[in-house]
Amino acid sequence: MAQASTVESKDRAPTLWALITLSFIPFIMVLGNSMLIPVLPTVGKVLNVTSFQVSLLITLFSIPAAIVIPLAGILSDRVGRKKVVILCLLLYGLGGLLAGFSSIWKGGSFTLLLASRIIQGIGAAGTAPIAMVLVGDLYKKQNRSKALGIIEASNAMGKVLSPILGSLIAMITWYAMFFAFPLLCVPAAVALWKLVDEPAAKEKPQPLSEYKQHIIKIFHRQGKWMSVAFLAGAIIMFTMFGVLFYLSDFLEKIYKIDGMFKGVILAIPLLALCMTAYLSGSHVKEKTNKMKKFILIGLVLATLSVAAVPWFKNVYWLVGCSFFIGIGSGLILPCLNTLITSAIGLQERGIITALYNSVRFFGVALGPPVFSSLSNRPFPLFIGLGIMLIITFFLALIFIRRPQRLKGKDGQSRLLLRKKRLSPV
Repeated sequence: MAQASTVESKDRAPTLWALITLSFIPFIMVLGNSMLIPVLPTVGKVLNVTSFQVSLLITLFSIPAAIVIPLAGILSDRVGRKKVVILCLLLYGLGGLLAGFSSIWKGGSFTLLLASRIIQGIGAAGTAPIAMVLVGDLYKKQNRSKALGIIEASNAMGKVLSPILGSLIAMITWYAMFFAFPLLCVPAAVALWKLVDEPAAKEKPQPLSEYKQHIIKIFHRQGKWMSVAFLAGAIIMFTMFGVLFYLSDFLEKIYKIDGMFKGVILAIPLLALCMTAYLSGSHVKEKTNKMKKFILIGLVLATLSVAAVPWFKNVYWLVGCSFFIGIGSGLILPCLNTLITSAIGLQERGIITALYNSVRFFGVALGPPVFSSLSNRPFPLFIGLGIMLIITFFLALIFIRRPQRLKGKDGQSRLLLRKKRLSPV
């Protein structure tokens, strides 16, 4: 069976089409949540369910994905990245098809729609997270950070375009977007199979007991900074998706803004995330000092923006704060991606990167229901979130360090810090 090797691939460099194909995968995955945001109030009216129940369309997509992502990571370490991504793309498309039929069956069944979203979430688990691992396998050094920046920018571009696409498709009918997923997933699976060359296996898969021991050693040696990196990824995704849900609801309830115009407004903070992610990924390369500075600056921007939201009931103020949250997210995410994928050997990279993506999904899942439940109490909501971001800032300041991957006598990856490992970079 093909699988990732413990030695960096010496095969020919990936083609431009390979990078385009890999970038398209997170773009498709993002559509699973972001494209629904403009139509969530409509779903509530048509199917006669509450705002909280409607938010479950995002939550029950993201939580199953977050739970299954580690399993997808383990499988990718043992049977190969491409096989996992292709299978999950097809399952993701099938879930979309079922969601579309659930929306029209006997006038629409909200229960079946939620079940279909769970299937979609399980499929999404092995798409963008494992594509990120494959990018880490294929690219080296500064090219890796640039490629991961492009992947994160593609993820953000999906967020930029999906509210607009969701608004446009909803002009046909609110459930038409579900039928778009198989039309996108099947061609992406074919392109991945044909255009992306996965690094050839140079060693047999580790026995599961040995694989487990290596994972335990990684967390024993690198657990502190990795845990903070996981927390930062989760809290920034929670903030971004929660604020987008809050902004969508605010535009419709207070200003009666809906449809295409609302999609354009929601795209503004996401465009900021997209552009910043591309620029930061291209700039930092593998310079850990710069990555840490970008993470800290991003957390400061997000904290100040979140704390400023509840003071004014003005759409321009809210969009402006969301814009700076997008910039902060764009500074943070590519740096976290590069730190994590660069620190881990190929045989364990799948599970570690998958765990990181799993906590990001939990952040996405929790954002909308929490913001929906506390939308009538903006001061406790946003000030509390600001405090969480401040805590994350100080944890990142103290614990994020420079990882270095070395080889042991047995040829397996060993993760150590540099000699000054007791001080942050």
